Amino acid sequence: MKASTWYEAVAQCQQDGAPYVIVTVISIAGSTPREAGSKMVVTDAQSIDTIGGGHLEFDAIKTARGMLSSGANAGANTGANGSRSENHAYNNANTEIRSYPLSSKLGQCCGGAVKVLFEVCNRHAQHIAIFGAGHVAKALVPILAQLPVRISWIDNREDLFSDPLPANVKKVVEEAPETEVRGLEENTWLVILTHDHQLDYRITEQALKYPALPFVGLIGSQTKAKRFITKLEHRGFNESDLARLATPIGDTSIPGKRPIEVAVSIASQIIQRLHASENNNQNTAITNAATFENKEHNV
Repeated sequence: MKASTWYEAVAQCQQDGAPYVIVTVISIAGSTPREAGSKMVVTDAQSIDTIGGGHLEFDAIKTARGMLSSGANAGANTGANGSRSENHAYNNANTEIRSYPLSSKLGQCCGGAVKVLFEVCNRHAQHIAIFGAGHVAKALVPILAQLPVRISWIDNREDLFSDPLPANVKKVVEEAPETEVRGLEENTWLVILTHDHQLDYRITEQALKYPALPFVGLIGSQTKAKRFITKLEHRGFNESDLARLATPIGDTSIPGKRPIEVAVSIASQIIQRLHASENNNQNTAITNAATFENKEHNV
């Protein structure tokens, strides 16, 4: 990443769909290396900008990376260096406030204290696996790559991939693309657009074996969809399994059969799912916050 300021780093991470932590000095007392409002961005590989340097910044980077890697808070309420996670209302997997006394324990002798806010962003950027590198996929990938998602683009023909690829798109060349399904992370969404109906079926069948893959989108006509569903039913897949299959994939309100039209239709459906997922996450966060407040009130 070439960013030199925290806001440039945020813009780049958002564009790439990469996880990061915004670290902000939210209050100070006494003598401190930076003023309140100072920010830095921490990724798994870099730190951009500064909240004052020294052991304070080193510990903040360590805390931020711990939050990124573990999906939870990086440490105990009180750290060995004297830092303390003091606001339990914020103490969750995505946000934490820590108080740092700038004493000898932290290797700094300013004598003051700072309170630092850690905010994890994009940790759960949606992963999308696109199978096939034909005309529709070539039109679709640049559209989806502009969203806060991570894309694995899978095909057995290396020469068909666009070059260069956006930063949040990973090319996967595999002679038997269906074998990639078993290694996909939980909650991956699949978009199946290959040149071969038999390959489409093999990928679809593999995907429906894994309940943790909630969305299996398959391109094709209504006739192809009915034929696949009938075959899948004969293979023992039940109604719950088939409910995860979206075929033909795409927003039916968008007409046209040109590759770009089909790509826009598919992108529309994906965008609607992304917004629905974000709304669900926000509702869950509100519910959790309300539950916490009730517990605190009853203590």
